[in-house]
Amino acid sequence: MKSSLRGLLCFLSVLLLFTNCRKKEWDDYYGRPEGLADPIYQQLQARGNFNSLLSCIDRSGYKETLSKGGFWTFFAPNDEAFKKFFQENNIKDAASVDSVTARKIVTYGLVYNAYRKDQLSSYQTAAGPDTNQAYKRKTVYYDFVYSENGRKVIASNRNGSYVSNDNNNKNIPYFIDKFLSMQHLSAADYTFFYPGATFTGFNVADASVVTADIAAENGIIHETDKVVLPLQNLEQYLSSKPDYSEFKSLLDKLVTYISNADVTHRNQALTGLADSVYVKLYSASLAFSPNNENYFLASTDSQTGGWTLVVPSNAELKAYEETILKYYKTFEAAPPEVLLSLLNAHMWQVSLWPNTMSVLSNSQGEIPTFARADIIDKKMLSNGIFYGTNKVQDANVFRSIYGKAFLNPQYSLMTRALNADLKFSILNPDLKYTMFMMSDANLRAAGYDFNSNQNAWQYTAPGGTAQYGSGPLDRMNRILQTSVLLTTNGELDNLSGEGIVEAWNGEYVRYKNNTVFAGGNSDAGTVLHINSTETAHNGKVYFTDGLLTFSENPIGYHIEKLAGSDPDTFNSFYQYLKGSTLWTATKDILGTTPGTFYTVLIPTNAAISDAVKQGWLPAVGDASAGVPDFAPVSELDKEKVIKFINYHILNRNTVVPDGKKSGAFETLLKTIDGNLTFITVNNQRNNMELRDGFNNSAVVNTARSNNLSNRAVIHSIDHFLKYNDQ
Repeated sequence: MKSSLRGLLCFLSVLLLFTNCRKKEWDDYYGRPEGLADPIYQQLQARGNFNSLLSCIDRSGYKETLSKGGFWTFFAPNDEAFKKFFQENNIKDAASVDSVTARKIVTYGLVYNAYRKDQLSSYQTAAGPDTNQAYKRKTVYYDFVYSENGRKVIASNRNGSYVSNDNNNKNIPYFIDKFLSMQHLSAADYTFFYPGATFTGFNVADASVVTADIAAENGIIHETDKVVLPLQNLEQYLSSKPDYSEFKSLLDKLVTYISNADVTHRNQALTGLADSVYVKLYSASLAFSPNNENYFLASTDSQTGGWTLVVPSNAELKAYEETILKYYKTFEAAPPEVLLSLLNAHMWQVSLWPNTMSVLSNSQGEIPTFARADIIDKKMLSNGIFYGTNKVQDANVFRSIYGKAFLNPQYSLMTRALNADLKFSILNPDLKYTMFMMSDANLRAAGYDFNSNQNAWQYTAPGGTAQYGSGPLDRMNRILQTSVLLTTNGELDNLSGEGIVEAWNGEYVRYKNNTVFAGGNSDAGTVLHINSTETAHNGKVYFTDGLLTFSENPIGYHIEKLAGSDPDTFNSFYQYLKGSTLWTATKDILGTTPGTFYTVLIPTNAAISDAVKQGWLPAVGDASAGVPDFAPVSELDKEKVIKFINYHILNRNTVVPDGKKSGAFETLLKTIDGNLTFITVNNQRNNMELRDGFNNSAVVNTARSNNLSNRAVIHSIDHFLKYNDQ
């Protein structure tokens, strides 16, 4: 017995020793390491100056979450911060804070993932952190279902749509010195939004971080000196300010409510209420949804970017509406694009900081037309920046020459044509244009219309049937482009004199004594009279009694016509042309191509006679007499005529004495080896000199020049031009 007892005691002693050794090994490997910081909740307890916050954590139901494992960043207001909060909100003490407010304080200060100060300014991307690009983080806090206009509503969490299982969590902004420096911002950009605060190098909204980077087992604590409640988003702030009710009413025109079974079920589970819940959606045509807390990617991109909404006060906006709705009267009567353009002009898809305000473009590519001095209200909000202004952002679609058609129902066809072709060019506020207006009545009288059933332009020639397709479209675009002119120097500001100006499509428009005409008008012997004029930000528009039409006759037709009306100037050249193999039965000139631009330089009869005398053209009898032979027999003489004519036609270019185009211009003549020949143009306003292959000079007779043809101009020159075709 004694022997057995001693054996048992010995065995138990060994077992106890073995067990103690194994427990030590377990604790060494799996036990809590020495020096490991306590979890966030216990850290706050140990520090002794977060009693009010701890009370809120208890009341919010987050004690267990912050006492266990996890990975959080907690912006934690200290007791001094709560003391100010209680005084400002007439609250007795922490025990008097209701559970809803307590939950807001805790969850809005709680950020997913743990970040030290030096990590918070990094934008977290799939490729790794992008240093000093971030100023926001997504928080645990989110709004859920609320009541609006007698229904239960939830905000959209995408632009124009809603995605389940995304709570539309709010972001909290913070401002770190390295971020401001990298973005070329300063403390002034911070205090612009928080004039009562001081930038300390690390601020959370209008709070300062007293102690940063307090390590905890389950995250990082940043102690702040102010309680920060969840910021409103852009929609919420706008709705709370009566001074901006007019802008809100315009946004409301683009809202739809779509019932959502999933959210309805969730809301019923949480509240016991069976009411249908509707997602509040803004039109996807808006630059962004002001109730969307996410950014473009609904991912981490909200760390570095946010929306900016600029809202004019009611009086300024209503006055502006009267201007743009002068003809339509209401937005409902106007094209939908009018309202969309007005709203999108006030929406920036980037953070518009005070320091970058003059250079960043809105969603329509326009820099602000308001100044910093026009800002009367500014707020940093959960999903972006809000500016209230006493000036409307003047959209280019309204203030440019384009707006003169866009905002007038009598020019709906012209607007449609501009939208498909020139709109974005003539919106440019930095260039100056002139536009001749094309009313629906004048277009239809000329046979043009848009057929909605065919979804195509149509053209009906006099006495003909309607045509559809590319032909009518090309005709319409040609008339349109002849009616729009880039007039950088105000060339058409005054039509009382006489002149010629190049249109958008390279054709030319002439004016004389307050009338204007293009090639087709010249053929018809008509001109357009100016009924009225209006000035836009980037130019001038003229309202006329007709259309600027294009010529459909060949160049030869116009040379023949000039020879008949002014024979001393044009007849000899015409006779040589008509007698050559270049002349066709349709009065086209062989070697020219329909749709190509040309400049025809026609020497006077006297200059032609000089060319005959010098042997450049065939003569009747003795060349010294200078009598032209318009019907030469020899092949050599026929070739002379062809070369002479071809050298006097500039290929693929129209040049007039307007001081704009100078240099060497290709002619239709090629050398024996097939190389190009050129004429050099020295162009000044109302004075254009030509230099030929031998550097001889000829001058354009302006009074008898600038004759319009089919994509061509015809000039009279005082000397003939000599070519070198070797």
